[in-house]
Amino acid sequence: MEELSKELFSPPTSEERDRAGLRTWDRVKTPYREFIETEGIPIYTGIGISNVRDLEFGDWDRMGARGAYLYLDGSDGIKGMYVLEIPGRGMLNPERHLYHEFYLVIEGRGTTETWVEGSSKKRITEWQPGSLMYFPPNIMHRLVNATNQRVLIIATTNAPPIWNIHRDYDFIFENDYIFKAHYSEDDDFYKYDEQLYKVPVNQRAQARTNFFPDIINADLPLDNQRLPGYRRIQPGFRGFEYDHCGFISQYPPGRYSRAHWHAAGAVLVCLRGRGYTFNWPRELGMTPWKDGNGDQVRTIHYTQGGLVAAAPGGGMWFHQHFNVSKEPFRVINYWGGPTNLRGSMGRDDGDESKQITSGNLNIKEGGSSIAYGEEDPFVREMFESELAKEGLKSEMPESVYSEQ
Repeated sequence: MEELSKELFSPPTSEERDRAGLRTWDRVKTPYREFIETEGIPIYTGIGISNVRDLEFGDWDRMGARGAYLYLDGSDGIKGMYVLEIPGRGMLNPERHLYHEFYLVIEGRGTTETWVEGSSKKRITEWQPGSLMYFPPNIMHRLVNATNQRVLIIATTNAPPIWNIHRDYDFIFENDYIFKAHYSEDDDFYKYDEQLYKVPVNQRAQARTNFFPDIINADLPLDNQRLPGYRRIQPGFRGFEYDHCGFISQYPPGRYSRAHWHAAGAVLVCLRGRGYTFNWPRELGMTPWKDGNGDQVRTIHYTQGGLVAAAPGGGMWFHQHFNVSKEPFRVINYWGGPTNLRGSMGRDDGDESKQITSGNLNIKEGGSSIAYGEEDPFVREMFESELAKEGLKSEMPESVYSEQ
């Protein structure tokens, strides 16, 4: 942080003309942003990345590997993200931290070692592409690359709110308090539970586990909420069974979701297939192209290993996701851990007497989704054009376009 100015304040000398201070000023960096700038690795901004394999990485001394931070639009204060590259036969430096952390393996195979400092028990877990693992606060952990090829990982954390509140390096990285609600030395802590449970608050499918062996190829139960044929499961990490811990979902070939809005914070990572996403401010209305505002819609195409921030720009943006590949389009709404509000995106109006309105309801029903029958005609036109480039046709049931 820059040295504080010692310039003294002088009040206005007249009530008629003078005003104290500046009328406009530059935005001050958050403590989290200041911290990641000290790490010496690249920082990528924007609404998303088409494929993290295309990023340039820097040497990351603290981690003992290479990496890059992702400082996505609308995520500061909610979710931290980075991409980690471990060279062949390499290993990370052991670390612990006060924030929650999740690793999604994009490339490579290896093992994770987790332990409590001072304990003789060390847990070793094997992982592969598609493995998703959770590290609770203050638990020592280290990854070891088991092959001659690099390992590539996309990580999420709730480091931004932790840094923005505490602002103390030693407190965040040298804290030995163990949160028993989220960690134990039981042998089944990282054991995959194959049972499907109902999410307590919305009755949709939930997997209660801290380790998913392969979310790229795992079977997903039919859900149908977002669109016909939609499949979905929600992780229920230990101690967070009542929270919205993101979800893993899949779109059938030739289909797309309704546009919908919600608060900022959600980041979709592509696990399988290829697609694109529209993002536009809600004040542009339901038909931005028809109303002459199509140039303000932000579009990103991405493939396996790519990602997009839903609802950027401070949140409450419409966004819409499309599958333009021959195979199912699978994504994870990648959670980074709790923030100051229950849920993954801070949806809380302070009135606990109200029921939460599902975003899967259309706007006329009191929800936040645009019915297919009321969407901008350009949406369908572009989708069919993108499919045609791949020799594909839309598989959307015609009946959905009569729904309001």
